[in-house]
Amino acid sequence: MHNEKSALRTRLLAERRALAAQEREQTARVLAGHAGELAVPGATVAAYVSVGAEPGTRPLLDALLARGVRVLLPVLLADNDLDWAAYEGPQALAPAGRGLLEPVGGRLGPEAVTTASLVLLPGLAVDRRGLRLGRGGGSYDRVLARLERAGARPLLAVLLYEHELLESVPAEPHDLPVDVALTPSGLHRLGRPPR
Repeated sequence: MHNEKSALRTRLLAERRALAAQEREQTARVLAGHAGELAVPGATVAAYVSVGAEPGTRPLLDALLARGVRVLLPVLLADNDLDWAAYEGPQALAPAGRGLLEPVGGRLGPEAVTTASLVLLPGLAVDRRGLRLGRGGGSYDRVLARLERAGARPLLAVLLYEHELLESVPAEPHDLPVDVALTPSGLHRLGRPPR
């Protein structure tokens, strides 16, 4: 299973790197345009700042903030778990380890994610059953497990390029499904019943 996941990760990362900058920018703009479908003013959304060739989140983060949505961003801890802090605009982001940008505001604790009505997750692919292929670091597997333990039921959405919505991804027993994939063509409900 590990080799299957590793091979798929390698292929998908190469495909992302091969995308033209213009296509990446267009995807980021279109995903931001879906902000109205995702969260209502006053809601709390746990999101992330995209890095490298990931589908761009910066326009989406700003669109959510402009709609009056409270946006939480992750802060990577030494053990690969995630703490959270409020997003207060691009000027309040600072470089962190592994090429990440993190919010400079006060830390809210790992449990802060349980207050979100929507959690945007990075991923390399998701399948029609809702199984997500991440990068293998386990940070978001911990987030999903934390939500499950807390009985929190936010909508779980993975941001992807169109070709990354697959029929099947390799999965292990600990992999928890997500609800939707958000691609440039819109919101795709997955096999998991909506929360």
